[in-house]
Amino acid sequence: MKKEYYEKIIQELIELIDEGVYIVDNKGVGCFYNDKMASMEKVNVDDVLKKTFSDAFPEVRNTDSTMLKALLKGEPTLKKQQTYKNFYGKEITTINSTIPINIDGETVAAIEVAKDITDIRRMSDTLLELQKEKTTPPEQRKNTIKRYTFDDIHGKNEDFQIALNRARKAAETDASVFIYGETGTGKELFAQSIHYGGKRHNKPFLAQNCAAIPESLLEGLLFGTSKGSFTGAVDREGLFEQANGGTLLLDEISAMPYDLQSKLLRVLQESYIRRVGGMKDIPINVRIIATVNEPPEDLIAQGKLRSDLYYRLNVVNLQIPALRERLDDVQVLAESFLEKFNKRYNKEIWMISDGALKKLKSHDYPGNVRELQNIMEQAVSMSDNEHVLTEKNLAMSTVSRRTKAPAIDFEKDVPLDEYLERIEVKIIRDALIESGGNISKAAEKLQIKRQTLQHKLKKHKLNIE
Repeated sequence: MKKEYYEKIIQELIELIDEGVYIVDNKGVGCFYNDKMASMEKVNVDDVLKKTFSDAFPEVRNTDSTMLKALLKGEPTLKKQQTYKNFYGKEITTINSTIPINIDGETVAAIEVAKDITDIRRMSDTLLELQKEKTTPPEQRKNTIKRYTFDDIHGKNEDFQIALNRARKAAETDASVFIYGETGTGKELFAQSIHYGGKRHNKPFLAQNCAAIPESLLEGLLFGTSKGSFTGAVDREGLFEQANGGTLLLDEISAMPYDLQSKLLRVLQESYIRRVGGMKDIPINVRIIATVNEPPEDLIAQGKLRSDLYYRLNVVNLQIPALRERLDDVQVLAESFLEKFNKRYNKEIWMISDGALKKLKSHDYPGNVRELQNIMEQAVSMSDNEHVLTEKNLAMSTVSRRTKAPAIDFEKDVPLDEYLERIEVKIIRDALIESGGNISKAAEKLQIKRQTLQHKLKKHKLNIE
């Protein structure tokens, strides 16, 4: 195949790639530079092609260039964050991987693949500034940040009360807390209540969703950065330093990169952090509350959560039941939301009708308490001048997650609670029969915890023998 054919194939290939691609020859002259890279670096393709790297990017120091490092030293650089200025002086932040191309021991070219994270970097910096604002004493803040306490948590369900009582006891200690609950069950509500109900209540409470930040930035966000740790880096406190003396909530901790989980484990064991690129050990005193929205044993089996980190964090374990497992709390929650949104939207709805309650209790809430809250907010905000919230105010799906409701014989005027109980008993019986009486398999089939199924068996006096 002719050389020009190879060049055409490469050119077409790099245009298909979603990342930016830049290739230079052994003299540092640009051979290939795709549109994605040009858009990322805010330059024209002609500003780079057939020009040496130094001419195309005069603001980048030779000592900072991963491209020149690959060409001159034959050393690859993988997933390195860089902040630099393009030909027109505009600051760009990317994650770069640069590799030398060696033939017969000679470096003949270098390839750089880059992902633009300029906006993400700005978001990360903004987030740190906002988190720092949270640590400012309340009297110095212009806006009051909402704080949740145990008074904001409502529910009388037995399993829910077990979790709530454990949380109250946890507030009296400094032990790490590990919370499992599906999305929308109120994990942060519990975490804040533990913090503000304990002796650290007048210290910072900071929260970070580990799934919301790219892994390339999460380490710097948590531990801070030291000037010179990467191009454009400045000395900046991370969340651990900002939360010192208080509590740091790590939401969806299983989304944290596996290697970073190992570093977090060391911090928990040794009580000091080291900024990214720094040499100084900084003592910290931070209580960690971690949350996951999938069973931790499943996350460990899938390799998403380190078992050693889990056991280190799981000093106090909380399991918040899903709303479908505590439908007896729907009324008290709905009435609480009614009061809240009456005030917010200046309404005067005094009560919820029996029909509306029946409709609310017949739903299985895949979105949990958050879904119920949204249903009630919509109902109140869109109401007219009525004083009773009825079925017609509730804009919600009548179809549950189950594709078909089980057929059950019942008298016409059976109360809803009794009817739902009969349905639950039949579903449990069917699951146990299909699972050969194995509780673990039946719980898996029903998508509930084994302990929850055992509680229901006892509640309904079901004999599995």
